[in-house]
Amino acid sequence: MDKIKINVFGGGLAGCEAAYQAAKRGVFVDLYEMKPTKKTPAHTTDLLAELVCSNSLRSNVLTNAVGLLKEELNLMDSLIMKAAYATQVEAGSALAVDRQKFAEYITNEIKNNPLINVIEKEVTSIPEDEISVIATGPLTSDAFSEYLESFLGKSHLSFFDASAPIVDVSTLDMNKIYAASRYGKGEASYLNCPMNKEEYDNFYNNLINAEEAHLKDFDSDEQKKPNVFEGCMPVEVMAKRGYDTLRYGPLKPVGLPDPKTGKEPYAVIQLRQENAEKTMYNLVGFQTHLTFGEQKRVFSMIPGLENAAFLRYGVMHRNTFINSPACLNCYYSMRNKPNVFFAGQITGVEGYVESTSSGFVAGINAAKYAKNEELIDFPNITALGALAHYISDENVVNFQPMNANFGLIANLEQKVKGGKRFRNEALANRSIEYINSIKNNIL
Repeated sequence: MDKIKINVFGGGLAGCEAAYQAAKRGVFVDLYEMKPTKKTPAHTTDLLAELVCSNSLRSNVLTNAVGLLKEELNLMDSLIMKAAYATQVEAGSALAVDRQKFAEYITNEIKNNPLINVIEKEVTSIPEDEISVIATGPLTSDAFSEYLESFLGKSHLSFFDASAPIVDVSTLDMNKIYAASRYGKGEASYLNCPMNKEEYDNFYNNLINAEEAHLKDFDSDEQKKPNVFEGCMPVEVMAKRGYDTLRYGPLKPVGLPDPKTGKEPYAVIQLRQENAEKTMYNLVGFQTHLTFGEQKRVFSMIPGLENAAFLRYGVMHRNTFINSPACLNCYYSMRNKPNVFFAGQITGVEGYVESTSSGFVAGINAAKYAKNEELIDFPNITALGALAHYISDENVVNFQPMNANFGLIANLEQKVKGGKRFRNEALANRSIEYINSIKNNIL
């Protein structure tokens, strides 16, 4: 009997998780990693699963969506979660790790697994007739990016994040916000935050003087950087072109009279629905390169957003990712090439734990595909499934990377009293109950 084998391309968090999960199911894995032969500017060690940014995997609290996602993965024997808890350092309610020990733990687990063969070489293409998981990350090499452009079609590959912040609608002050579409055309599909001149002056002055995020070396590619600004002008850069630039651009009040006054405000910030459940809205035209702290401070000056919870901050940096809703299904495999799976930030999930979750789902399903078994569709009542369904939702337009958040998770059948924390607690409990009911079958 021939041995059952898959390929995994990329030795980051998603690739290692995918390889581990496939091997657990008796499938042999060839794991390709270009280190130590070649490193990106962000990598400094030869270890697998190197953390290149923070050493924090964010909140460990179940009423935080990433905390719930961690617990789901932990319950189902995630390699990355085992490594994180084994190398944990003090960080309050967050899960932070000793990054060296963390990477060493995972490297040892992968390299000592008899079913996993680590091949240290750069790949520039994949054997398209074999079962593969592509997990080459947001800093995918130029050569492999060029291959993906051909493999997927150039329109399905992006080289930069350029996204506006997303807020939780339940945290907005709707007494200050009104629903309307410009000139009353169609349904009142936008939420509008009106500003008078004094409010605009305050917002404008803070915006143009706000601190921008530091550009890393690999974000400063002069050949690619101009594409960011030509196709997607940061709101703070636009504002610096002149006092009225925003009022004739994304903050244009024309055709949006405030029903309280019957008059057009001095300026209007529009919020656009991000999901079908209308729990998440993005700030239209607010692509930005401000630091997250400055985004919170300055954008909270917008009337109605004083206490807004930001589900995702705006980002603008090099980040290779595919247009997953046009390419992938909820198993993280391609719709037109079901033997090819993707995992990690290249799919448009954002963050260490989210990348791990995609590797978990892709690894299990690649192994099941190799064994001619039924694939697993995690439902969107779980954080794991909600991310998988988000990146594969064909109704999502202008796709941008996303962190885990409760806005993605299916609503409860009944309303929970007591506010957001109690609602999130109920969502988490429902998810954990479901995971506990299926985990023995999955493991």
